[in-house]
Amino acid sequence: MESVIGLVNRIQKACTVLGDYGDDRSLPTLWDSLPTIVVVGGQSSGKSSVLESMVGRDFLPRGSGIVTRRPLVLQLYKTDQGQEEYAQFLHTENKRYTDFSVVRREIEDETDRVTGKTKQISSLAINLSIYSPNVVNLTLIDLPGLTKVAVEGQPEGIVREIENMVCSYVDKPNCIILAITPANQDVATSDAIKLAREVDPTGERTFGVLTKLDLMDRGTNALDVLDGRSYRLQHPWVGVVNRSQADINRNVDMITARGREREFFATSPDYSHLASRMGSEYLATLLSKQLEAVIKARIPGMMSLINKSIDDLEEELNHLGKPAAVDSGAQLYTILELCRAFDRIFKEHLDGGRPGGDRIYGVFDYQLPVALKKLPLDRHLSLQNVKKVVSEADGYQPHLIAPEQGYRRLIEGALNYFRGPAEASVDAVHFTLKELVRKSIRETKELKRFPTLQADIAAAAYEALERFRDDSKKTVLRMVDMESSYLTVDFFRKLPQEVEAGGNPAARTADRYTEGHFRRIASNVSSYVSMVSEMLRNNIPKAVVFCQVREAKQSLLDHFYVEVGKNEGEQLARLLDEDPVLMKRREQCGRRLELYKAARNEIDSVLWAR
Repeated sequence: MESVIGLVNRIQKACTVLGDYGDDRSLPTLWDSLPTIVVVGGQSSGKSSVLESMVGRDFLPRGSGIVTRRPLVLQLYKTDQGQEEYAQFLHTENKRYTDFSVVRREIEDETDRVTGKTKQISSLAINLSIYSPNVVNLTLIDLPGLTKVAVEGQPEGIVREIENMVCSYVDKPNCIILAITPANQDVATSDAIKLAREVDPTGERTFGVLTKLDLMDRGTNALDVLDGRSYRLQHPWVGVVNRSQADINRNVDMITARGREREFFATSPDYSHLASRMGSEYLATLLSKQLEAVIKARIPGMMSLINKSIDDLEEELNHLGKPAAVDSGAQLYTILELCRAFDRIFKEHLDGGRPGGDRIYGVFDYQLPVALKKLPLDRHLSLQNVKKVVSEADGYQPHLIAPEQGYRRLIEGALNYFRGPAEASVDAVHFTLKELVRKSIRETKELKRFPTLQADIAAAAYEALERFRDDSKKTVLRMVDMESSYLTVDFFRKLPQEVEAGGNPAARTADRYTEGHFRRIASNVSSYVSMVSEMLRNNIPKAVVFCQVREAKQSLLDHFYVEVGKNEGEQLARLLDEDPVLMKRREQCGRRLELYKAARNEIDSVLWAR
């Protein structure tokens, strides 16, 4: 029994510790799946005295009004007889306290640290563990006492604030409610019972505790409550007798107080027949057995949650990767492996394994043809412009047969328009490749850990793409210039020759300056330019792919590899300077994974021992 409850205590403590390392939804879920006992009662109902009596030590702050102003998560661990009793706080990094008056002062100081020396409350819990041979293994949560009015120094909403805090604990289905009610108060008006009835109407999770039985008016007793006639619960009511204020003032120790409590019930004419199930010692044993039963019932669900959390955490740790190496050789190897991972994804985008490469084909199949069709060739080959260019090319002496210089000027002028679409194709592919680099870096999960390396790879890739663009632009412009510098003679030789009009020189000269003559020139030039346009439409994509896409696939990071190979240890370490957020997340996941695996192993050991 003790091993089961002690196991849950350790898991709860570990969950609390790890809760300081980030927001993991599985942690509160695991905490919520663990059964806990929450102590609920009105102010001055005797909550603190019940807890101290169960622990056997005087360690809780006392005073009038609201004394408990922060939740106290109290974990009790039973030790072997003869061992020294001690306490540990989570916020003091498990420093041991053997003087329990110091424990009380530390609770007061830690409360004031958060709430100030006022009557304010806070939902931030104080975690206290007590190790003693005089306790049973339990986890108890002491909450601020319920109240009906705000006292001086408290905000008007304190009543609702306390109630909401208490409800946030007792609403959970795995919570066992320890409802503290004074015997000298009508149970029908008990704040604890009223709240317990709201969240646990069947009474399955509620244990009623009746305090101050020794302070009832002479001739009265609480048998109606203890026997379940006044208010029936599924679990029997337990009566306790705590130390009186006079006992506290005289420093009567808890062991002596427990003896007096046993004597009270054994000798009381009203309660002697119930003595075997009365008192704080019986209450602690009863709660321990109930907690054990609830834990065993919840173990399958806890194991399912733990196993799922382990799988999720291992998968996330695989994505986050191992911590960066410290050896220079290992660092260089890691950098090269990360570069290759990026390069592999980049090539997948180009080759069709991932989306994006098809945009390059769209440049060649749509953008370039549309741009070529939109060239202002009609204006350039208009009758007026053809006549102007041919006349200017002739100079002072008209051409004799065919206006060759006019043809050349018209063709060169038309082909000059092709430079724009050629450069635009290069730029469009360049921007697409840059976008694919950005996308590939984002998709290289291994690189997310190293923002410096990520930025350097991106810079090196962009620099390489600039070089490829410059080479590609020079190549396509050379292709256009080549077409201008040497015309295809066979094209013009195959054109139909003009028919001379009766061999009359004057008539031939006159024909050379008619509209029909200039229209034939425009038509011939247009046909030649169309032929060249078709060739460029086919060859520009080849040049762009050869100079940009092919080079990007084969040598995108070659220059970066050379530079990295020259780096020393500190420079390599700089590249592998991890993102602090990811480092923290890996640490969180590692701690949580240890917690869950330890919890699983301990639960397995408990199950096998049963």
